[in-house]
Amino acid sequence: MKESDQPQIVAEGKHIRLMKRGSWEYAARKNISGIVGILAVTDEGKILLVEQPRPPLGKNVIEIPAGLAGDMVGHETEELAQAARRELLEETGYEATEMEWISEGAVSAGITDEIIALFRATGLTKKTTAIGDGSEQITLHEVPLEKVHAWLDEQRGMGKVIDLKVYSGLYFAKPQAARG
Repeated sequence: MKESDQPQIVAEGKHIRLMKRGSWEYAARKNISGIVGILAVTDEGKILLVEQPRPPLGKNVIEIPAGLAGDMVGHETEELAQAARRELLEETGYEATEMEWISEGAVSAGITDEIIALFRATGLTKKTTAIGDGSEQITLHEVPLEKVHAWLDEQRGMGKVIDLKVYSGLYFAKPQAARG
């Protein structure tokens, strides 16, 4: 790698940095070890989706449960699967007996260096009310898989934004044989 390809900090905020690699500028999160997304489907066939206001868009966004790993003092080396368990409980009130790594990939490779690890949560048990981490305004939606596309269309019609990771999650919600 050429020296000009080494990332440089352009600006820094509380949670993110504006970086530059060569002539390309991008955003990078500070003080995390990873990012997790959780595909959670109950034994009754309902996918767990969360809704929260997202200031960059100025709208509510429908998402899969997700969050940061290693972002809390004393938990800098938090395992991704453990972060997925914690985020699932925080955002939905559900615990999972199994947390299976599915895949990982870039979130928006043109603007950020974020890589998200996608997990499948099974054996779900409702333990508490979804509360978030104290700074979030989260609404939990338990949507039957057979009605989720119509429900998402309805939400979009009400002016909400659907995070594309929801559609990725729906692919993995199908039995493997049905995915081809």
